[in-house]
Amino acid sequence: MLYEIATFLLDLVGGLLTGACLLRFYMQWQRVSFANPLGRVVMALSDWLVLPLRRVLRAVRGWDWASLVAALLLQLAQYGLLWLLMGAGVAWVWLLWLALFGLVRVAITGLMGLLLVSAVLSWMPARAPLADVVARLCAPVLRPLQRIIPPLGGVDWSALVALVLLQIALIVLGHVQASVFMQ
Repeated sequence: MLYEIATFLLDLVGGLLTGACLLRFYMQWQRVSFANPLGRVVMALSDWLVLPLRRVLRAVRGWDWASLVAALLLQLAQYGLLWLLMGAGVAWVWLLWLALFGLVRVAITGLMGLLLVSAVLSWMPARAPLADVVARLCAPVLRPLQRIIPPLGGVDWSALVALVLLQIALIVLGHVQASVFMQ
């Protein structure tokens, strides 16, 4: 029971901080302003780790390597703590693989969260200030689907299709992770 509680809390805190670093990377890559509520939360959650890393890792061609490395370090710390809690039953060599799989899982679930928020905000009669930011972040995922899937009954189904595809990606990721660790 204690291990499950610790795992839950580590997943919660690790996922939140890793997600903030990944969202920071994605917002910079998409050139979305941080002068909005979402941007301020992302900066508040990630500045403590990203800013010191920026002294060592510079952005190259718009890629904020410090944010990506911060996200990976957070996942390494999360799985390292879990490794210690398990009594070091898993070889420490697997920690990097666990962190990489965790990073991809956080990215997929974060994108799913953005798509859900975007869908809910699209139902609101008045445009919330956050709606434009979320719409810009979701556009690269939804645009290709919107070209393929026409609106049915005046409803854009691309977000639902994207959520289904991302859920399938999580299932595939879980199976790939299981197959890697079964070897």
